[in-house]
Amino acid sequence: MGTIAGAHSPYMAGWGTWNGNWSWALVLVPLTIVMHVAVIAGVAVGLERVRRKPQRDGAYPGWNAFVRVLISIAAIALVLTVLHALECGVWTVAYLRLGAFTSPAEAALYSVDSMTTRGASDLHPDTHWRLLGATEALDGMLLFGISTAFLFYVMARLWRHHRGID
Repeated sequence: MGTIAGAHSPYMAGWGTWNGNWSWALVLVPLTIVMHVAVIAGVAVGLERVRRKPQRDGAYPGWNAFVRVLISIAAIALVLTVLHALECGVWTVAYLRLGAFTSPAEAALYSVDSMTTRGASDLHPDTHWRLLGATEALDGMLLFGISTAFLFYVMARLWRHHRGID
């Protein structure tokens, strides 16, 4: 019977030692997703209010519509960027509270690295909490997927609106 590489390493010292990772993941992933969806819903409501206001385009209606779409997309992208940073902050606080890192800067860098699934950092949490970083990467994929879908929806909606289709 084969063995898993590193099965006898301290990283694999009993699957039960990872229970805390899953417990915290079951709190942090839904928390950040709820945060994300709540902010996106607020942005969507605000965008609909702005979209329904009568526009006075003046002498260059096409140009003004283009500028409004551009500004709207840029503003929404900025809001989403700040939102992702706040969600990394939630994970950073968790890493610090759990003792996975002692330095806030290291915990924040590790969180951003995990959330973006970049995975190139030389930083690693204490052995007991390593699975939590992988779980944060899963959370990041979900959150970035939601953001991408929303931006695509907004761009399509604004384009259709300013072309007079909807």
